[in-house]
Amino acid sequence: MAAAASLVAPSAAYKDSYRALVREFTDRGEPLVPFPLSFANENFEAFIAQLAGCAQGIGIPPGFVPHSTWWLVEGGEVVGVSNLRHRLTDALRIEGGHIGYGIRPTARGRGLGREILRLTLAEARRRGIESVLLTCAKANAASAAVIAANGGRLAAEEFIASRGEVVQRWWIGEET
Repeated sequence: MAAAASLVAPSAAYKDSYRALVREFTDRGEPLVPFPLSFANENFEAFIAQLAGCAQGIGIPPGFVPHSTWWLVEGGEVVGVSNLRHRLTDALRIEGGHIGYGIRPTARGRGLGREILRLTLAEARRRGIESVLLTCAKANAASAAVIAANGGRLAAEEFIASRGEVVQRWWIGEET
């Protein structure tokens, strides 16, 4: 991985690269993770404003919490997206946790998952979130390895019927 990867606020400057990242996920039939990847972005300025509003708790659906989104940029291209939920609900304690992240399919295998999580954890600490919950499918060995490499401790596993799979819960920092 190039040392030049950095976490940036969403910006219209990366419109084409961001849209190409989303297209890679959809062309491969992969789920759009983290969930803001599914937000409409035809009007890119409105999309950027929506993400900024979400961070302030503006315009979020009932049951959602304020959440911040960042893009991992390397060599001028968006190679990953992360999303930090500012607090947990009972539902997020079961599935979702504080942080979701995804790496562009063609950029995987270069340590970018480890880097985007490391940088997003730093953002969580800046917001006073010292104990971070992450969840992932037990079958997603790559995500589990990224979490473990960032100090994650496996706390629980549970079959989630709505997903039809076992979900792991990992804590970084003291479990709360």
